[in-house]
Amino acid sequence: MRLGGFALHICALLFAGFVFVSPALQAQSPKATPLILQADEGERRVWRPIKGLQDQPGLFILKVDPHNGGSSHLVFGTEDIQPGGRIESHHHPHADEILYLQNGSARVGLGDVVRDVNGATTVFYPAGTEISVVNTGSEPIHLLFVFSAPGFEEFMRAESVRDGEKVLPLSKAEDAAIQAKHRKVVIYREP
Repeated sequence: MRLGGFALHICALLFAGFVFVSPALQAQSPKATPLILQADEGERRVWRPIKGLQDQPGLFILKVDPHNGGSSHLVFGTEDIQPGGRIESHHHPHADEILYLQNGSARVGLGDVVRDVNGATTVFYPAGTEISVVNTGSEPIHLLFVFSAPGFEEFMRAESVRDGEKVLPLSKAEDAAIQAKHRKVVIYREP
């Protein structure tokens, strides 16, 4: 996966927007480690399917977060969404999110707005805004995601395994327990 010029500009703007940190917070935060990561590098993880709800586990890569690079201010990663795959309707109470869909076709829900989009699409979800994405095309969508504050990546880890580990489905009860534990960072819409 190759970042186009537009995606690099978006990433530069995002990182520039998070540069100021109060001296008190700097004193509390561990020192971040600079990183240079190729497209397939980072913490590679595979979603665990939920019994009876999902067929294909999908791959995502956590690139920068408190565990990867030591950022205490943002989360950045990539994910592939297979044809027919989706990001279920949910919201993040305390973090803004930016998605950059590099390619493909998708139906994106943003609050009360639903829109069909194609590759090279940026979507900004302010904290508390309901979001959803459905891959409506015939190819995997490669997307970039950025969160303005850490938290959701721990939910992602709880619902996944490292790439190469055995992928066991989550029971609906296990999924509900994980969602309850991480309710401060993500709330999924009831089916």
